Amino acid sequence: MSAPVVAVVGGGQLARMMAPAANALGVHLRVLVESPSASAAQVVVDAPVGAAADEAAVTELARGAAALTFEHEHVPNALLERLADEGVAVRPDAAALVHAQDKIVMRQRLTALGAPCPRWAPIGSREDLAAFLAEVGGSAVVKTARGGYDGKGVRVVHAADEADDWLAAAAEPGGVPLLAEEKVPYTRELAVLVARRPSGEVRAWPVVESVQRDGVCAEVIAPAPGLADATREQAVDVAARVAEGLGVVGVLAVELFEVAADTPGAAPRVLVNELAMRPHNSGHWTIDGAVTSQFEQHLRAVLDLPLGDVTPRARWTVMANVLGSTRAELTDALPAVAALDPGAKVHLYGKDVRPGRKLGHVNVSGDDLADVRARALAVAAVLRGEDPAPPTDGD
Repeated sequence: MSAPVVAVVGGGQLARMMAPAANALGVHLRVLVESPSASAAQVVVDAPVGAAADEAAVTELARGAAALTFEHEHVPNALLERLADEGVAVRPDAAALVHAQDKIVMRQRLTALGAPCPRWAPIGSREDLAAFLAEVGGSAVVKTARGGYDGKGVRVVHAADEADDWLAAAAEPGGVPLLAEEKVPYTRELAVLVARRPSGEVRAWPVVESVQRDGVCAEVIAPAPGLADATREQAVDVAARVAEGLGVVGVLAVELFEVAADTPGAAPRVLVNELAMRPHNSGHWTIDGAVTSQFEQHLRAVLDLPLGDVTPRARWTVMANVLGSTRAELTDALPAVAALDPGAKVHLYGKDVRPGRKLGHVNVSGDDLADVRARALAVAAVLRGEDPAPPTDGD
């Protein structure tokens, strides 16, 4: 019997990290990469070069595949609908994926599902924004409905004229619509990763805390420390409800704000911030910290295989991103990293160094959170070409 083929659109680090899981399962991974030097192209043998919007390239990629899936959401929906009509198992399908492509569509559907969201409104004029600012207390987050990520396409405004340039661009032919959301007074950011397969089975990893710096995830702490039971249950319930309500197949990341309860003394509650229908930065800890990684689980889900155990392997796992470096080659740091912390797990993405670019991540697991976190940050600092931070006192 030939190995099932999973076709993946996008050649970045997420596709790269699917490769070990595919190899272990005996799955043939075929990845549409942006260039022969793309992150995934360095480790995947079957890696045709093409653009995600190239109809011929995506059609050829999907030929003979057991499933077509994605490592980013920037694929034309009409193309996916045509492929599905021709019998390709598109997972997640176009009807689900649109909610990760268009924030207005996402907010409309989440509201209909009863998922807790910040107050929001589509914005088409300065008057619309002024009215929304008055409703939410004078501060709002304006977002482009499509194309934003890692803090891009997001702007905090305090007056309606502060978005005039974006409103003008949105009004142009082909312009991207805007929405405004209330500026939530959150205490921290959380994330839940769930996986769902076509038969309906859903599994969720523990709720994690995501530490953002300059709009980019810098650390993930698994599980989220000090999380109230009621808050954890709400977060997992919301993620499962969204996965089922949108008909997601594969891994779904639900990014959340933790906010104070409306009732004094009650547990904090959560509001949905963003969705991603693919493996996600907040789940990289699962490679070393859970029985089944998000990458293996995504492959299982899109092939409609029984889902794997999501139990953590250790009390704590901390993931630290490597965002930029002063080193020309991060592999030059490996001797120092191995000497500093033999227990740290380093994952490099094979990318050219640019300021702020996600170049890799470090996972450290253990029983003491302060120690685990300090170790992960120290190794990430060495990879960035910095001196590691001094160890903490364990508090």
